[in-house]
Amino acid sequence: MRRPVGTAPSETAVEIAAAVRARRLRAVEVVAEALARIERADPVLCAFTGVWAEEALRRAAEVDARVDAGPPGPGEWLPLAGVPIAVKGRHGLRAAGPLLAAGGVALGATAVPGPGTPWQTWGLGAHGRTVNPWRADRTPGGSSAGAAVAVAAGLVPLATGSDGAGSVRIPAAWCGVVGLKVTNGRLPSPDRTGLAAPGVLTRTAADATAWWRAVSPPPTAAEVPPPGPRTAIWSPDLGFADPDEEPVTLARAAVDRLVDAGVVRLVRPPRAPRPVQSAKPPLLLDPAPAWLALRAPGGSRPDLAEAHRIRVANDRSLARLFAHAELLLTPTAPTAPHGHEGPGDVYSTALTWAFNVSGHPALSLPAGLGSDGCPAGLHLVAPHGREALLLAVARAAERWPPPVPVTSS
Repeated sequence: MRRPVGTAPSETAVEIAAAVRARRLRAVEVVAEALARIERADPVLCAFTGVWAEEALRRAAEVDARVDAGPPGPGEWLPLAGVPIAVKGRHGLRAAGPLLAAGGVALGATAVPGPGTPWQTWGLGAHGRTVNPWRADRTPGGSSAGAAVAVAAGLVPLATGSDGAGSVRIPAAWCGVVGLKVTNGRLPSPDRTGLAAPGVLTRTAADATAWWRAVSPPPTAAEVPPPGPRTAIWSPDLGFADPDEEPVTLARAAVDRLVDAGVVRLVRPPRAPRPVQSAKPPLLLDPAPAWLALRAPGGSRPDLAEAHRIRVANDRSLARLFAHAELLLTPTAPTAPHGHEGPGDVYSTALTWAFNVSGHPALSLPAGLGSDGCPAGLHLVAPHGREALLLAVARAAERWPPPVPVTSS
């Protein structure tokens, strides 16, 4: 089986935490091994801008001491005990408090885009430009570039991200890992525009669930999905994008596997009101003008008025859609990973940034490998506040993974 460049996959976050709590592993040993993996692989992958080895080992020793002291009372205890984590960018540690309190150990800051490009689907690490672990001549996506690479290559099981237009979901898709963007406004974010939301990248949906439980309040009864197939609407293009054929084919094959397994049940989109004799309206309006106007400092009055029009129209369309189905399914990215020279004229965010404008939670799942040998993603979008639904579907989907192409050695 082909694997991304790096080392053999390490244990999952859930497995590590269980072993450390049971004292089958010591947090110091786990962290030391992760630091050694980073030292070996990062000169090639360039996933990190900085590694905090001495501080990480000190924090790991503190976790071991907490384990030795025993649980302070009933309830879940150190759910991330000894788990090596990476944080996005040089300021990522500021938002990692809940993860550290849960027993996680931050090893370093991951690469994000450097200066000089208007596009953000790349990263710049301490050793150079961040490379996709599946193909070094391709970008891993971004802006959570180093986070996706560190997880995909098995350097850490969990890395934090932030998503302002697809910055968690696109690199998750292109590196073959799970990437969750939460509902905008549900967790703290320094983004002044309200477009960006925190997120996480992991190799398994169970690990993403562990992250979510560590950073969020316990779910309400309404947020816990009941058993049974989830109703879903499939759209290859949201009605306005022009994705390449292969990412659509891979994502649709992933949907078909979920349908065959009884995880989802496809339904038709609801009919939108339209004037007599008009063309069939798109599922959504292209959010690009709205996103760009909202992101620009001091946007003009006409641009902001157009942004408001698009946002209101799409919010209505999505409210109608989610009254009819529980999930919206699309490809995560409209293209395969591009080269390091840039994406050209195609917006890599075409299928993701609508949900930064609308604020809906969304998740990218691995959908299989393209003809270039790089992964593609299936994009799941849910109603506001339904992260638990996304994660439940993602956990179920992992029982039916995409087929692995047979390659010669």
